[in-house]
This record gives sequence, C-alpha cells and structure tokens, in this order.
Amino acid sequence: MTHEQVLFTYVGAFVDELARAGVRHVVFAPGSRSTPLAVMLARHPDIRLWLHLDERSAAFFALGMAKARREPVAVVCSSGTAAANFLPAVVEARYARVPLLLLTADRPHELRDVGAPQAIDQIHLFGSNVKWFVDAAPPEATPGMLRYARMLAARAAATALADPAGPVHLNFPFREPLMPLSPEEDAPAEGVATGITVSRAPRVPDPATVQALAKELAAARRGLIVCGPQTDPDLGPAVVGLARALGFPVLADPLSHVRCGPHVDDVVLDAYDAFLRDPALVERLAPDLVLRFGAMPTSKPVLLYLQRHPAARHIVVDGGDGWEDPALLAAEVVHASPTHLCSALTDLPLSQHWERGSGGEGRPTWLTTWQQADRAARGAIAQRLAGMDELFEGKVFAELAALLPEGSTLFAGNSMPVRDLDTFFPRSQRAIRFLANRGANGIDGVISSALGAAAASDGPLVLAIGDISFYHDMNGLLAAKLHDLSATIVLFNNDGGGIFSFLPQAAYPEHFEALFGTPHGLDFRPVADLYGAAYTRIATWDAFREAVAQGVAASGLSIVEVPTDRERNVALHREMWRAVSAALAGEVPAWA
Repeated sequence: MTHEQVLFTYVGAFVDELARAGVRHVVFAPGSRSTPLAVMLARHPDIRLWLHLDERSAAFFALGMAKARREPVAVVCSSGTAAANFLPAVVEARYARVPLLLLTADRPHELRDVGAPQAIDQIHLFGSNVKWFVDAAPPEATPGMLRYARMLAARAAATALADPAGPVHLNFPFREPLMPLSPEEDAPAEGVATGITVSRAPRVPDPATVQALAKELAAARRGLIVCGPQTDPDLGPAVVGLARALGFPVLADPLSHVRCGPHVDDVVLDAYDAFLRDPALVERLAPDLVLRFGAMPTSKPVLLYLQRHPAARHIVVDGGDGWEDPALLAAEVVHASPTHLCSALTDLPLSQHWERGSGGEGRPTWLTTWQQADRAARGAIAQRLAGMDELFEGKVFAELAALLPEGSTLFAGNSMPVRDLDTFFPRSQRAIRFLANRGANGIDGVISSALGAAAASDGPLVLAIGDISFYHDMNGLLAAKLHDLSATIVLFNNDGGGIFSFLPQAAYPEHFEALFGTPHGLDFRPVADLYGAAYTRIATWDAFREAVAQGVAASGLSIVEVPTDRERNVALHREMWRAVSAALAGEVPAWA
C-alpha cells in the first residue's frame, strides 16, 4: 500500500467517525501540513468546511459556532505558530465550557527539534486548558490502527461535549507526500467498517439529595435564586416553576437563558444590578439561603451583595464537575443537571413556605419586597431613558429590547457592553438569546465568535461591541464576506478603553489617558468599506432605530457606529444610580 493510500485510509477513517460522532462543521485555515485533514474533510458529504485566513479568527469563529449550536465544532490548522494562534480561543472555550475540537497538523517525529521549518513543540501546546490531548500515532492502515483512528474521533467529540464541556486537542504528525488519493483513484478496503457509539445522559440527582434539598428550601424564609451564565435553554421554565413553588425571587443574568422567553413572569427580576447598588436596601434584603445556577453573574453589585451576606447558606448547582464559586461562599455544591434538579424539586410539596410571613395577598412579603424594588428601579431607569436625547451607551440596550424580533441573538462584547446589557435590557416573554465570551472575559476574538454564532443561528444576530474590542478582531470581519453571513454590529466608539473610566485608575489624571484611556483616533468607515459592510454613524436615536432595523432586516453585514464620550458616559451612569436610589427610598417598604 502506498503512502498516499495509507493517508486516504487512516485520515478517512478518522473523518468518517468524526461525522458519525455528530461533528457537522469544521473551520480551517489553509496550510500545507494539514492537507490530509483538509482534503478528507472537504470530501465528506456530511461535513461543511468554513475557510478563514487567520488562525486566531478561525478558532474564535469555531468557538462562537459551537457556543450557539451547543455541539462540538472542529478547527484545523497547519503546524508551527499557526497552532499557537488558537490559544486565546482555547482558553475561552475551557472557561466558558464550549466543546471545541482542535485538530493541529505537525511535523513527523524525526523533524522535531532539528531545525525543520514550521516545527515547534506542539506537545501539550495548550497545557491544562484542554480536557484531553493526544499526539496521534503516525498514519497506518492496519485494522488495529484504523480502529485507533476511529476511537480518536469518537472519544474526542464525546470528551469535548461531556459535562463540563470544553476543548480537546488532537495533534497529527504527517509525513510527505501530503496529498491523499484523488477521488477517482480506487481506495483500498478499509478493513474495519464498524463505528463507535458514545451514549450521553444528564447527571440526574439522586432522590435522597432532592429530598434533603427540598427540606432546606422549604424551611428558608428569605430564599433567593441566582442564575448566572449557562448554556441550557431549558433551565428558564424549570427554574421559574421552582421559584413560584417556593416564593423565591430569581435574579436572572441575561446570559442565563432565564431573563427572556415565554416562561418569564414577575418572579424573574431584571433590575438588580441597579437596586443592589443601594446600601440600605442591601442591608434590608438579607437572605438566609441562596440557590445559585451557572457561573457567577456579570453584575458586580450581585457579587458584593452575596459577599455582604456570608451567613446565608449558599448552594451552588453545577451540571458537571466544576466549581463555580469565585466568592468562596458555597456551603454545598450539587453536581447534578440544573434543569432536572429544578423539575425534581418542583414535583415535591414545597408550598409550606408560602404559609409563613405572607402578606394580605397571600404572598410572602420577602418576594414582594424584591419585586417592588425591581419595579421601582426599572421604572426609574425607563423614565430617565425616555427623556434622554443625547447618545448614551446604556440606552442602546433598552432600544435593542424594543427593536429585536422574536428569535434574535444578541451577542455582547466584554467590558462595558455586557454590563450595560445586564442593567438596561429588561425581561421579556419574547425569545431573545444572549451570548458573550464570559469564560475568560477577554475582549479578543469577539467579532469572530459572534459571526460564528451568526452562521449557526436561524434568526438575526446583533453584536454590541466596544471600539477597542472591535479593533482587536477586525480580521474576523472577513468571515461575513467569505461566507455571505448576515449580522448587525453596534459599535460603541468612545475613543478608548471606556470601562477604565469607572475604575479607581480614573482618579489619577496625570497618567490615565496614556496608560488606560488609550485614545486611538481611528475612523472605522474604511474598515467597513474594506470588508463590504454597510456603515452608518448615527447622531440621533431616530437614526439609530432606523439603522438597526435596516440592518436586522437586510442580508449581509451592517455596522452601526454610536459615538459617545467616556467622561459623559460615566456621569450618565452615576445619574442613573442616583435616580434609582431616590425611587427606592419612596417605594420599597420594609418586608415583614
């Protein structure tokens, strides 16, 4: 058997098993050493290839697609620094629990560490940031090695998807010649036709755990449910059902998939980031039990509130083997499917909680107090925004809440956009999906991630992103042109790092602009022209609404630039918090 026949058979077995394992999308950056993988992937009828010219953007595009599809997506590159460019996306996938398959080509063993070109040490290149690493055996076409190739594919996909999901790295050393057989040539019989089936099931809580937890929850007089970033779209209905049975308020981070959807009712609170800035209210709303799902919420006031009440019993529910407790408050960690746990708890009698401390309407005044605070804060915010003619970054999200149609995806950049999303986007019974790269909270790769999500989404996608983050990933814009993707990018341009203006560094003006503000003075219109995107720089809210509506309705890429001033943005936020505190003082009674 020739070397080319061996490549065809071995790599073909791997690719075929990858497809059998459910991998339907592979992103690749062109290169020579990865030819066997790229060619065999391109030939497979059940796999779609997505070309990217930049490995860093390719990896983030795959990450965004895997995040949106909630299934493994592979990314392929050549050897050398091409693979090193995957690292930022690998880190994000590891901490955001995204099933990403990293398929890197490598020089064969005899060309390592001898000065060969494009040969770097790729063994454990991504360190502890991947769930599993294999330096694959060189291609052979024996029955045993073909079973090995299939095992690699099946196990890699299953490992990436297993809770907690994350990245897997397979490194393939290939010898020249690199081109496998052409489709017209007769391929030798593979010798092993059987595939591998990997069964998955959610981690269902055992009855004893459910009973014990139900007893604790029913006994709590001041219980609170906190939902942070997580990926299961079914958690919303389950957690709202549990909250109603218990009479607990739910603090719903947009990235929790709980804030928006037909399941939403008045136990779901959305203005906590605003009203938990009020010290007096934080003292009055002292919980005795906190049940938390997902990662720690985006909101810093929520984190400070939880830290202010360490005496409460904090219970963290994690569907995998993770430990989502950066505040170090957990008294109990439950490793079980959050959705299954909520449903199991709701099936038990929990109504005795409602019999204590209830008001005249039969509701526990603890829940009523939270709801009144939420209404007062949201009302104050809405009133301030309604009378605001100047461009304000926070108001963008209130406007988007009215503009986005059912089935939309809103991808938020890190730093200020995701925080303003949390504060200013109200709950809704419309199905709006929120995504962001909150694993490592980085500002790199956000455009590529959002476009990857757009490629995997049926409805319109809007990306809200800051100017520095936009600059970091302008290469990612090419994906929209190459693959005819549709997305609307709302670009906040405050000429620098806006979030630093909220931090203590802003109190030192002699160094602030040079070290933290970092104004760039860039004009982004030529960037839009370069990548064939429609571009609008708005000056009024009417212009914003028109530009976004056109972008959402149209095909292709649209960029809507919102120019703002960093100092003014800080002042408007602080005015908003003062208005919320004033509203709380007059409308939120002490709970009984």
